[in-house]
Amino acid sequence: MAISKMRKFVIGSLGAMVLLAGAGVASAQGKLGAAAPVTYTNKWEGYLGFTLNNFQAGQNLTSHMNLGGIEVEGTRWLNQRWGVAADGRMDAGTTPVTPNPYDNARVLVYRETFMGGVQMRGPRNQYAALGLQALAGASHGTFSQGPNVAPELVGLYTDRTKPMFSLGGNVDVNLSARMAIRLAPAIILEHYGNETREWFGLSGGVVYRFGQKTHR
Repeated sequence: MAISKMRKFVIGSLGAMVLLAGAGVASAQGKLGAAAPVTYTNKWEGYLGFTLNNFQAGQNLTSHMNLGGIEVEGTRWLNQRWGVAADGRMDAGTTPVTPNPYDNARVLVYRETFMGGVQMRGPRNQYAALGLQALAGASHGTFSQGPNVAPELVGLYTDRTKPMFSLGGNVDVNLSARMAIRLAPAIILEHYGNETREWFGLSGGVVYRFGQKTHR
């Protein structure tokens, strides 16, 4: 899928989530009364979520795979709009490598990724906030089946550390002034092989805001 098409998909996903979040919050507010004010004046923000990405574990494999895992992210807000973020992820999944002569139809693959970058908070109110994010860093992939079978013999990458980028956005639906539920689609760019490839990623989890007030 071309980057322009994936960008449109991500933006469309964010728009749909904003509409769904607004409808859900409006319904909840009608039943439960007004929520506590959310001012976004926090200095720090922590995020813990689950991730889902598609991927190809070898340059010439004919099948794609899905990776699932966890994401931990910390953001230092410089003001109510701009922040700097540090992000760590670990994900894993199994990929088909048939046909091969080793009677191992699926192989476990896992990645450890560390990135840093900028986060922008866009339109927001006490119910929800829309944001954008750009991260860059490195990802270490483990593709080896075991001591007796080298990964390249079945079309997999060898174990390696390569650049990785994440470009996307997020929708935070507020549960309180400090806590929110986040949904975050993104375009994942990696260079494990001979070219840069782009994939779709999705993360969802809980945001916790804390610290001294930031400047408006």
